[in-house]
Amino acid sequence: MNYFLLSFLSFFVGIIVGLTGVGGASLITPMLIFCFQVPVANAVSSDVVAATLMKAIGGYKHWQQQTLDPQVVKWLAFGSVPGSLLGVGILHLIKQTGDSNLDYILLRLLGVTILVVTLLALTQFLVLTFVPQLELPTLPKFDLETNLGRVMTLGVGAILGCVVGLTSVSSGSMFALVLIAFFQLDTRKLVGTDISQAAILLGFTSLGHLSLGTVDWSLVLPIWLGTVPGVLIGAKLCQKISQGALRLVVYALLMMVSWKLVYQV
Repeated sequence: MNYFLLSFLSFFVGIIVGLTGVGGASLITPMLIFCFQVPVANAVSSDVVAATLMKAIGGYKHWQQQTLDPQVVKWLAFGSVPGSLLGVGILHLIKQTGDSNLDYILLRLLGVTILVVTLLALTQFLVLTFVPQLELPTLPKFDLETNLGRVMTLGVGAILGCVVGLTSVSSGSMFALVLIAFFQLDTRKLVGTDISQAAILLGFTSLGHLSLGTVDWSLVLPIWLGTVPGVLIGAKLCQKISQGALRLVVYALLMMVSWKLVYQV
């Protein structure tokens, strides 16, 4: 195991996460599996634990810069945390029965869903950019000042949190889609909000994976050495990149995530 190379590659992943809010598990997990031949269970669990610190530091940086929406973070976390605990509980039951079919199906359905929604969002972005006079229908915006808006946010957070608890991937990409579709956040606040809520969600998900006994700390520590400075640099760059270019980066990463999920080995 080349730990220097692991930290070096993790550094660039950290920049991507700090810059866009997505791409952590979707890049580090396959990197561990294909570049370093780490068993899948160990790669997934170790990445979840490593990503928690990376996103916590990135979220704090965005909080300092005021590039996040604390209300959205709070209400999404209220739903996603119990949802993730339910998902990890289901994962425990699946592992006890030795049935991996549910996990297999969930990964691919998740990938197809993200791919379809991302393509629709990208199409809408391109149309609004190049044909601004064309009026397109928009999804309803969740108003957190109302009880209905809060309930809808809790429900979406719980469903996505459960999926993250089950699959341990795409916490950033799935919630980024929700933030784009239902909150219409400024792109810079989109990134900070996504990272911050993912830090809370992954913190609780990590506890579940620690209980599974598949976390390899010899992998976690080198990943931290690379991703922590990387995510700080990415968060700083987030303030200086145009919103249009940043949104295109987010969409491109989401499509990469969905493709990986559909063809997960």
